[in-house]
Amino acid sequence: MDKDYWESHWRAREHGAGRELPAHPYLDDETSGLAPGTALDAGCGEGAEAIWLASRGWSVTAADISSEALARAASRVARAGLAERVRCVEADLSSWEPESRFDLVTTHYAHPATSQLAFYERISRWVAPGGTLLVVGHLRTPDTPHGHGHGHDDGQPPEEATVTAASVTTVLDPQLWEIVTATEQARTVAKPHGGAAELHDVVVRATRRR
Repeated sequence: MDKDYWESHWRAREHGAGRELPAHPYLDDETSGLAPGTALDAGCGEGAEAIWLASRGWSVTAADISSEALARAASRVARAGLAERVRCVEADLSSWEPESRFDLVTTHYAHPATSQLAFYERISRWVAPGGTLLVVGHLRTPDTPHGHGHGHDDGQPPEEATVTAASVTTVLDPQLWEIVTATEQARTVAKPHGGAAELHDVVVRATRRR
């Protein structure tokens, strides 16, 4: 899932104001009690989570490898009147380094070219002391498709893009991190053209001790 993959994915995907997805519900559940500060939305896609955070007072860096996704995100940000609070950055997060650390680093369904767990460990380094890491990923289930190139486009994530709550927490050094939330949940969402789909999610929130 490199840059070429994501550019093709976003160019093929329908877009428009009437079809824009809302922010993940876990963002409200897990961050509404936090004092707004600086935030990184790692793998921001069309910017739903970045906009949600900015509308609640956060100063957000929205980073994604796809220029197409970022163009859509920037358009949504502008329509929401939040351009002063959101900075869009085209970046390969497997090699990019931020200039400073953030009070909140969050990622939702990001699928890097590297392994999922290596990606989560990498972005965790960008959390400031006392800050929060929030990971929302696809849960590995018995129905997860096997092998690269399967799933995702048919509504199911490929196996290499899935994790468990336990596997995510194992990459967080307990001397550095306090695990606040580590859950696996299912939720039903409406499909764009009718019907519903069940999603299986991993949600991990942790606070950096130092």
